Amino acid sequence: MCKCLSLLLLITIFFIKSFGQNVFVNGFTETINPAVNIIGISSTTIKVSNAETFSYSVDTKDGEGKISTIPTIKAFLSQVKGRGLFVYRNGKKQETLSIVEDGDVLQFPNGKKLLIKLEKGALNGILSIVNPQISQSEKQEIVLNFKAGQRSPNASFELVIPKGIQVKAENIYVNIIGRGEVLLANLDKQSIGRVGTNYSYSKVGTSKIEKQTDGSQLIKLNALDLRPDNGIDVQLKLKDVVAARAGNYIFKSRYFVTEPEKLSSSGNGSETATIQVVNRVADFRKVISSAPFSQQSGKSLDFDWTSSQKGLRVYQSSDNGKNWIVSKTATGNAKTRVIDLIEGRQYQFQLLNAAKKPVSKIISHFVGKQDVKTFGVKGDGIADDTDKINEAIAKISNHGGGILLFDKGTFLVRTVHLKSNVWLYVAKEATIKAIKGADAPELTWFSDRKYRSGLSPTDRGPYENPENWLTKQDVGHTYFKNAMFSAEREDNIKIIGNGRITGDGNLVTSDKVMNNEPNNRADKMFALKLCTNIEIGGIERKEDLWYDEGKDQPYYIKANGAKDFDVENMLDIDRGGHFVLLATGTDHIFVHNTYFGKYNTSNVRDIYDFMACNDVTATNIYCKVSSDDIVKPGSDCSLGFTRPAKKFRVRNIIGDTNCNLFQIGSETADDIMDACVDNIFVLGANKAGFSISTNDGAHIKDIHLNCGHTGTLHSRSQMRRTTTPFFISISNRARILGANVSRHKFDENGVKHDELLVNNVGIGKVENIILNGVDITEVYGGSSFGNATVRWKAYDGKQRKATAIVAGYALPDNSTVEGGLGFKLPNGEHTGYIQNISFNDVHILYKGGNLASDKERVPQELGVGQYNVSNLGVQPSYGLWARHAKNVEIKNSSFNFETNDNRYVFYFDDVKGAKITDVEMMKGKDSKELIGKKDADNISVKNAVYYSERWKGTPYKLDKDGRPQSEVNER
Repeated sequence: MCKCLSLLLLITIFFIKSFGQNVFVNGFTETINPAVNIIGISSTTIKVSNAETFSYSVDTKDGEGKISTIPTIKAFLSQVKGRGLFVYRNGKKQETLSIVEDGDVLQFPNGKKLLIKLEKGALNGILSIVNPQISQSEKQEIVLNFKAGQRSPNASFELVIPKGIQVKAENIYVNIIGRGEVLLANLDKQSIGRVGTNYSYSKVGTSKIEKQTDGSQLIKLNALDLRPDNGIDVQLKLKDVVAARAGNYIFKSRYFVTEPEKLSSSGNGSETATIQVVNRVADFRKVISSAPFSQQSGKSLDFDWTSSQKGLRVYQSSDNGKNWIVSKTATGNAKTRVIDLIEGRQYQFQLLNAAKKPVSKIISHFVGKQDVKTFGVKGDGIADDTDKINEAIAKISNHGGGILLFDKGTFLVRTVHLKSNVWLYVAKEATIKAIKGADAPELTWFSDRKYRSGLSPTDRGPYENPENWLTKQDVGHTYFKNAMFSAEREDNIKIIGNGRITGDGNLVTSDKVMNNEPNNRADKMFALKLCTNIEIGGIERKEDLWYDEGKDQPYYIKANGAKDFDVENMLDIDRGGHFVLLATGTDHIFVHNTYFGKYNTSNVRDIYDFMACNDVTATNIYCKVSSDDIVKPGSDCSLGFTRPAKKFRVRNIIGDTNCNLFQIGSETADDIMDACVDNIFVLGANKAGFSISTNDGAHIKDIHLNCGHTGTLHSRSQMRRTTTPFFISISNRARILGANVSRHKFDENGVKHDELLVNNVGIGKVENIILNGVDITEVYGGSSFGNATVRWKAYDGKQRKATAIVAGYALPDNSTVEGGLGFKLPNGEHTGYIQNISFNDVHILYKGGNLASDKERVPQELGVGQYNVSNLGVQPSYGLWARHAKNVEIKNSSFNFETNDNRYVFYFDDVKGAKITDVEMMKGKDSKELIGKKDADNISVKNAVYYSERWKGTPYKLDKDGRPQSEVNER
């Protein structure tokens, strides 16, 4: 009888793919990830893990994150499936919030008992197989996902591939914590990302495959950093797998931790997974296209499978399997495209062989949009619809995907869990509205309390622990689950329609969000982590979106050039919190036809933040006003590693911002390249209209404005009310893993500094920048953000204003530092230069009004805590100020002012090579020189003229050295 009970328990121990949240009670975990505590079972005893680990919530104080893994009785019972189970201690039934103790007894309704024994061991991990069936004798792929039960540095992992599953070493691929797929044999060669010299890892890991005497194969992975939690710790893809015999095959796994103590998991229970080899088509599946929604056909569906059998055909049923007919098909991207389906109808599909015998599982699919209310969602603006919506999404995802329709109504949600291949369609009369109580932020190995907002020149918080990635970016970037919509490691998600999505004031914008009560810590509308194939937008129109200054309205440019002010196709989004979209490590993104702030302009900061993303398209975006960047590519450390970003195609972005309309950075932990931006209309920007800042050592290159790389240029780009039109800069904050800083006192042009300097991370680079075809007026910080009474306040002389800026970075000279600098950067370079930057066909009308004495201004170097336009104060030139730059080109451009300005037009400080060609400029009345230089060489001027009385009056030439020709003649 006992053996039967033991077997029953083994069968009924369960695990789930999504993980519960840990809540801390008296230093113990109130809930643990299901099925990880039970590490062994026999006919008389059930063994429970007894160990310690580090786990911080956002409320855990520094130094208090070490917790016991012993569960509460409630958590323990949740892992043993069955009713009427109780835990007794000394014959007394225990309360469920009590902690399990050694010697407790698990009692069953029939009176049988198991002794509970605490035993040293890591919490069990969870091994799952994405495709738990494969076809006999066919080459197929097996994907295994492993999630460790607890975090650890320097961890190891083992997987046993059972005998009978034939796989070759050259067909095994691995992905560690989402770093990217790599051939197993090349794991030790995979990039660890950009790190400082004080980082303890030089490899992602090492690998070994060993053949066992029983015919199985053992994969060993060592030196893994499993402290970051990115959903899946180890993903293994076994490609071209062949199993000659039908049956069940058990994969076994376990892992080893090193901190805070050396332990191994049991290798039992949830750390095993079974794949079934069947004599039929195991992988018959529908293929949901990731193409833009506008290119989808609602009356067709693609199917794919692996089989060498001939004569297989797809059959369909529309009456729940009572009658089957052969599907009408056409050639598609997959093996078969079923066509002429009827929208609004539920179908079932299966494969039949030539003898009309079923050889596959049955697949369900609803054609077209399935109303979310059919799943019990109310949409009455009163009920909390979160749980029912999540149930509907999970059900559709489990059936391979589909479209969930939000029609007339108001849908209240806390956190919606987006899933692969499930699309949300928000119809015109639908509103999805955030309410308080969103999911809590993630639990983490480290604490982030040392740095949650801002950065001063003397704040050591981000650098105190070089390994702690949580302190390398603002708290809003660090957490992902505290969002209105969230997804992790999901694929092919779309949120489409011309309805409304609003945070309704319940998404927080403050960097101090974690100081709020637990039910008020959501600060993101969409948070996507390590996802692929994402689309967010309205009903797509191919016409270009542009802006009418007289009407202060966006419009579409019709084929005949007429203005179409009907923008009812756009998805309306407002009150998005800190981020409307925070996409991190997410590739293949398409955002489009979206109107921000139509109904409300409060409670919003960044609009689109793309951190470490690749292949991003953003087009036809209108933002009435925001308090932070509208489009921002960057790269941070929030994944626990850095990841380069490339290929951004940005077009028709119109907006007003308290910050920058387009900004690369300031999070620049890894390289960012290949960004092409066309047709921007800056309505206001209290920082810059177009900004590129590398602050953490990244290499930024190949950035083009208005060069036509996204398509035909329908208009010149425009800028109004910007503090500066361009801010291209380098500083050296180095918020990356392994960065060190040291405090130094030094003198810079008579100004005393006492601040941190990064001493082991190379200065970043910016190169190959083309700024083309832009008309700029009203150069002052005039964003409407914060203006309650007027759309834009006219310039009154008090608003901030700055020159177009190109500012590289240099460490202070050794002779100016008290005690000397005392370090050399890893690449040996003292200065970071901005190289190969071109201003072509750029026309700027500045406010002017500066005195000749401002020509003597020397802006400070940008440092650890100074990386904004405001840190540079007043520039000595009104047109362009460049420092630490190489190969600057200014051509076919003009520089003018409204009020006389006696500064230089251009000032070059440590500039190695500048060409000024076919340029017009206005000379201040009392100015004797137009071009200022300091430590600059190879500055050439060709076909440049200036005006001294009035713009477009008598033109005067400059000589090849940039001196006014009249001055040369007088000499």
